[in-house]
Amino acid sequence: MRQLLRTALVALLLAPPVAAAQSAAPAAAPRDTVADRQAVLAVVTKLFDAMRKGDSAAAGALFIPKAQLTTAVVGPNGPRVIVEEIASFLKAIGTPHPEVWDERIRNPIVHLDGPLGVVWVDYSFYAGEKFSHCGIDVFQIALTTDGWKIVSIADTRRRTGCVQ
Repeated sequence: MRQLLRTALVALLLAPPVAAAQSAAPAAAPRDTVADRQAVLAVVTKLFDAMRKGDSAAAGALFIPKAQLTTAVVGPNGPRVIVEEIASFLKAIGTPHPEVWDERIRNPIVHLDGPLGVVWVDYSFYAGEKFSHCGIDVFQIALTTDGWKIVSIADTRRRTGCVQ
């Protein structure tokens, strides 16, 4: 009996650590380089370039298929949140309008963790040369097999306290 216990103990000690091998999945390399930040910010810039051109196809290529647009505003009846599918935003971009839609951004802040990024940026929106409104745009951006894509945009809109 002692011999059997010794053999079992030796076998357990020499056996490969199965549980440790199963849980030791390779970790994804962190992505937060200057190049990654520039690539994420370039997606935002491309969106506003496409918007100025009225090019909904170029804008649409920057989004994942079920992306959303959320707007938070405070009006006379209090705060409201409007959520819509990105398709309506893209349709508006591509529908001919007499003025160029010009969203001018400044003070971008980019945060990254692996394949997920957030861009927080101040903006002022102009219809042609006429100032319309300002606020904050918040982009949630994810790394896909096709590069960085916009998952969602949330924005605020106001007409006072704006930098023009």
